[in-house]
Amino acid sequence: MTNEKQPIYVMPENTQRTLGRDAQRNNILAAKVVADCVKTTLGPKGMDKMLVDAMGNIVITNDGVTILREMEIEHPAAKMMVDIAKTQESEVGDGTTTAVLLAGRLLEYAETLLDMKIHPTVIIKGYKLAAKEAEKILNELGIAVNYDRDDILRYVAMTAMTGKGAENDKEKLADLVVRAVKKTYDKNNKTINFEDIKIEKSKGQAIENSELIEGLVIDKSRVSIEMPQKVENARIALVDFALEVKNPEGETRISISSPEQLQSFVDREEKLLREMTQKIISSGANVVFCQRGIDEVAQYYLAKNNIYACRRVSKSDMEKLSRATGAHIISSLSELTSSCLGKARIVREVISAEDKLTYVEGCENPKAVTILIHGGTEHVIDEIERAIRDGLGDISSVLNQGKIVAGAGAVEVELSKKLREFSNKLGGREQLAIEQFARALEAIPSTLAENAGLDPIDIVTELKARHDKGEKYAGVNLLTNKIENALEAGVIEPLKTKTQAISSASEVAMMILRIDDVLASNPQKSNKNSSMLQSMNEEF
Repeated sequence: MTNEKQPIYVMPENTQRTLGRDAQRNNILAAKVVADCVKTTLGPKGMDKMLVDAMGNIVITNDGVTILREMEIEHPAAKMMVDIAKTQESEVGDGTTTAVLLAGRLLEYAETLLDMKIHPTVIIKGYKLAAKEAEKILNELGIAVNYDRDDILRYVAMTAMTGKGAENDKEKLADLVVRAVKKTYDKNNKTINFEDIKIEKSKGQAIENSELIEGLVIDKSRVSIEMPQKVENARIALVDFALEVKNPEGETRISISSPEQLQSFVDREEKLLREMTQKIISSGANVVFCQRGIDEVAQYYLAKNNIYACRRVSKSDMEKLSRATGAHIISSLSELTSSCLGKARIVREVISAEDKLTYVEGCENPKAVTILIHGGTEHVIDEIERAIRDGLGDISSVLNQGKIVAGAGAVEVELSKKLREFSNKLGGREQLAIEQFARALEAIPSTLAENAGLDPIDIVTELKARHDKGEKYAGVNLLTNKIENALEAGVIEPLKTKTQAISSASEVAMMILRIDDVLASNPQKSNKNSSMLQSMNEEF
């Protein structure tokens, strides 16, 4: 009798397992593909991506996090790269492409070390040392800025918005962003509540007509043309229920046998609506914002008493109006009293091209502001909105941390130089990992030059030579295509953008390098993803 070894199944039969170098190679390939997807969008001369979803909706942008969020990514390592962009966006608001590109390069250069038979834990240790030293060097390179330096804050905003379709009007938009932040900034707590800065979009005029409203702009018009178009010394009521007669929830039949009964039914409904509007009138309100519908009969009585009313106002706008005007959001008419009303200097309807908007100005809370964006098409306006949000995030970071650094690749080259000096003081194989970390940082100025049509090797070589001479603010000014002092050229970024990007990129690179075993429960799907990654890599 022969003793045959029986196979032991620990995992389901359809589980695909990738081990060792194959697992590392696949994960690094996925990370490189994601980095290459957004590589060409970096910098003021970066290109845009057109993303079309299954429904045919189009997004045109060069904002890194928007691109990655819209892409349908399934590979687990690639999803980790997307998480970097989301973290960068939530923490700083800008620098998403930088973070993803840096993580991709850290993994690409780590693969070189893996091919040299250097163990992943040694690379991870070197990267950890480099990241810690980089943060220390960045804090030394950071330049302190106080709240009153509007000129520097404008340069920070312009740097954030350059390359996002706002170049021609970046000075005007930067001024709007700085003024909006100054109006809402809490000096005591050193915080900005972005809920107090509303961004409203209006299609039809040029971008240069964008404006800052010291109050709120609601994307709603008055419900009746019989209502006043403008109300001064507004007393505002906010109601979150319908000014309509409540309909039965289920199917209901009403039996009417005579015209008198029908008339009585109609009169009763009209009486209820008149009583509802009379309570609003009695409270002293002359402006009503309703979260739900307003019946035509109620509209008539409100218009008759010169009350301005908007219906179907979003919950978020209702909350903003409450903060701005001091009004209480009322859930029942019995609660409505004069003490519940908010105040504003003026409420008016403004017709702008295709849109009808309601301006609420001169609010009790002066911190409520609205940036009204104009533009020729919806896609242009959406990209300008993303640019403005980047500017808001950057200025917030500067005011919170109080430090800036030179942009245009200057800080990355100086950081790379300092890290190489640091690596020379160390022994062992970790030194090689730190050198590759320094090399990865040079990918930022190299990509900036490449996207502008310049020779990246020449630019990086000259930058390194300038920094060796002590010109630590030397960067590539892509508006002039020359190596210049980035601070004097007005290319300025928040310190937090760089520290967060390096921290996130190094952490995810180290996490991916630790993985040497991948278990995929659906082999068909995994093979499809692997072949897709391979084809995307060949394309890039």
